[in-house]
Amino acid sequence: MKTILSIVTCSFLACLLVPQGFAAVPGPKLAVAKADAGSAESAREAGVPLRNLVDIQGVRDNQLVGYGLVVGLAGTGDGTQAKFTIQSLANALKRMGVLVPPASIRVRNAAAVMVTTDLPAFSRPGSRLDVTVSSIGDAKSLSGGTLLMTPMKAPDGRVYALAQGSVSLGGGFAASGGGASLQKNHPTTGTIPSGAIVERTAGIELAGRDGFNLQLRNPNFTTAYRIESALDNAFQPETAHALDSGTVRVTVPTFLRDRPVEALAHILAVNVEPVVPARVVLNERTGTVVMGGDVSISRVSVTHGNLTVSVVESYAVSQPGPFSKGSTVVVPEGEVVATEEEPQHLDFREGTRVEDLVESLKRVGVTPRDMIAIFQAIRSAGALHAELVLN
Repeated sequence: MKTILSIVTCSFLACLLVPQGFAAVPGPKLAVAKADAGSAESAREAGVPLRNLVDIQGVRDNQLVGYGLVVGLAGTGDGTQAKFTIQSLANALKRMGVLVPPASIRVRNAAAVMVTTDLPAFSRPGSRLDVTVSSIGDAKSLSGGTLLMTPMKAPDGRVYALAQGSVSLGGGFAASGGGASLQKNHPTTGTIPSGAIVERTAGIELAGRDGFNLQLRNPNFTTAYRIESALDNAFQPETAHALDSGTVRVTVPTFLRDRPVEALAHILAVNVEPVVPARVVLNERTGTVVMGGDVSISRVSVTHGNLTVSVVESYAVSQPGPFSKGSTVVVPEGEVVATEEEPQHLDFREGTRVEDLVESLKRVGVTPRDMIAIFQAIRSAGALHAELVLN
């Protein structure tokens, strides 16, 4: 009798503990259901959190831009050649009830500017944004200026924010006098911290969605497949489906369908081991060599020798004999000297890593520019098993 009661009690508790969206199952199957509902706990052992590898399609910043006027400048604003500044000032005064012909405006305390900012996803009306103010006329400095109310528009032409406030140059200034001038930073570009107020929401609606598309920041078929496998293991089979090398479709588990924020938090916390592409990045201007992934080379021989050519110029004096006609002159004499160093020979075996190649080249005194030429030659020979990127 006691045994029967225990079985009934366990079955009843199983029905109470099972998460929403899963069928009540007795015995060991309950542990499987709870493991599926445990989000990403089983995939947090190694790798990189998914939030560092992907973006959610539709969840992004939106760029805003506006045209405005900065006033209150101490004679450092736009001159009379900036016709758009004069016309804008006349229009602003007209909206205030003051009618002034543009031809009669002769001021240098105003400047036309472009105002830019990024509207984050899910920003709500009333939120504050930092804005950047940049002069588009011939103003010398925006120091001490105040931006008048400027509508901030998106590419769709709708106003999403209003910007206004005092312009800060971050210590920048410009001064001149007596033929001398001094400038620090860029006095024609400034910022207004929290200078814009959001007036309209931009972004997608999360509520009621049964799935999301994850966009890989570095598209790769293997990484996309690993994301699919990691999400299927963390939740339940068929949770994720890789559409291509850059997109993975994720279906929100049923028990989290009415909580999209929690669902995305669990999904983006899953760890995935990304594939680092085999790539060698060379910057000829700075002599920088950056290697990614397991870059290797096939068996190859490299012979390198430096040829130095220098022109040595000396001067001789040509002087005529005694009591002869002529004058003393200085005659340049040039000599070309060619010096070729003993060539250095390096032999690399199959599977040698690029970092070993770089270290060997450094030991024989190869300059960064010569190193770039050697890498290009190795790639042309088909021995470099990586993508070569030149900046």
